[in-house]
Amino acid sequence: MESGRTEAALPAAQDPAPAGRFRLVLARLTAAKGVLAGAAIVLLLFLLAFGGPFVTHWDYATPDYAALRQPPSGAHWFGTNGLGQDVFAQTVRGLQKSLIIGLLVALFSTVVASLVGACAGYFGGWTDRALTFLVDLLLVFPSFLIITIISPKLKGAGWIAFVFLLAAFNWMITARVVRSMTRSLREREFVRAAQFMGVHPLRIILRHILPNVASFLITDATVAVGGAVMSETALSYFGFGVRAPDVSLGTLLAAGTDQAPIFPWLFYFAAGLLVLFVLAINLIGDGLRDALDPTTEAARPARTSRRSK
Repeated sequence: MESGRTEAALPAAQDPAPAGRFRLVLARLTAAKGVLAGAAIVLLLFLLAFGGPFVTHWDYATPDYAALRQPPSGAHWFGTNGLGQDVFAQTVRGLQKSLIIGLLVALFSTVVASLVGACAGYFGGWTDRALTFLVDLLLVFPSFLIITIISPKLKGAGWIAFVFLLAAFNWMITARVVRSMTRSLREREFVRAAQFMGVHPLRIILRHILPNVASFLITDATVAVGGAVMSETALSYFGFGVRAPDVSLGTLLAAGTDQAPIFPWLFYFAAGLLVLFVLAINLIGDGLRDALDPTTEAARPARTSRRSK
């Protein structure tokens, strides 16, 4: 009977009003103009990336030998490059590839960071020391240099191997933050109650620890998408990322840099989309942080208005 009361009180201790909190967060997000603008831009970029290939009859790899380095026109909306390939088709293909890589890197790195950080913070002892040593060791390594050394050896593995390589060096700082948050959460009453009831530690981590750090993980994952796209672009720019004949924003920027003063359409369309995407992601990340963190300035007007009512 006593354990039944404890079990019934457990969800209430963890999340007293999930529906009310969700409505409050949603209200803050819809009231934040930056979040709405960023979300609209990201949505438009995804529509362009995945719908663009269907609105043009040019393939990104098919050359038009009658139009070499032609400026934007009705036949080629973004012009053509030195091989006669349609720049619009190549740009939407590059944007699509960069977005996919960025999303997958952010997803994999966030999952690894949350599990490693939560296990280190919850179990403590040798588990904490071993995982923390691994995190500190990877932080010491120059990740960019290691990726440039390993990447050429993965040519036959395709871009999926490049995603895992980027994700392998993109989770450590997040794991340290999750570890610190978990060390605080494991002393809370609802975690103590679950331990007293004999709940398995991994179940406690998945059902009670990670949901309580979800707001941080959502914000961090959102910002990580922009960082992953920038990392992919930088590595592809130097020839260590996406390989020909495929393209990404990085390969397009690398190919158009030298010709930008004379043929600006070869560089500035890809560069503009990259800047626009990173700016939109930062706007969304700032808005999510303000909406999910009750201690921020954005949360105060909402609390004040509720008191006045």
